Amino acid sequence: MSPDIPAPDRRAALKQRHRRAIVDAAASFMAEQEGVGFTVDDLATRADVARRTVFNHFASVDDIVAAVCADVLGGVVDSFVAQVSAAPAAQGSASSMFDEVAHALRTTDLVTPMAYLTRTLGNPDEQSPWRAALLLRSFHDVSERFSAAMAARHPDADLLDVQLLVNSLMSGLMMLYGHWFALTGAADDEPARHVWAGLVDRLVETVRGGYGTPAHDL
Repeated sequence: MSPDIPAPDRRAALKQRHRRAIVDAAASFMAEQEGVGFTVDDLATRADVARRTVFNHFASVDDIVAAVCADVLGGVVDSFVAQVSAAPAAQGSASSMFDEVAHALRTTDLVTPMAYLTRTLGNPDEQSPWRAALLLRSFHDVSERFSAAMAARHPDADLLDVQLLVNSLMSGLMMLYGHWFALTGAADDEPARHVWAGLVDRLVETVRGGYGTPAHDL
């Protein structure tokens, strides 16, 4: 017989299941509609929870959409970490850590999640403050999680150096996204990946100059 689970743990597990069900329901709506035209009542019905339960976890539909975006980009963080962890840890200097982060950016598939976010949130040229805020929250989440992973990998490195390094490149990715959309229409195909790879190379070459390695040495 399995041991009894303490009541607080049961409540926490139930709360987590409800939150997961709500986020999954939102993700399914976004995939079906390629947009966010659903209501709290729609989510409650699909997630099989009470309407008040949705608001117990999220203040608004925007917060739920942001959670879906974070899930989508969470896979990117996992890929970043996997790419970095595949190589032996360097000594923790800014330039060596930069090489690790640059390699992760170059070898991680960002096109698929960016194409998905474009379909569901709308085109970057629509100048929507709502859309811009959601993308900013999503990229900020990726930056924080990747910074934490790099700090754990290099415990002797200065935390501020790690955060500045990661955020300088992540901020550049947000800017590249607009250029990539203009050139490809956010297509999820090999030509779009080729364009993205060229933009990332340009970003890495530009930012690397701030870490002591001339771009022509790449």
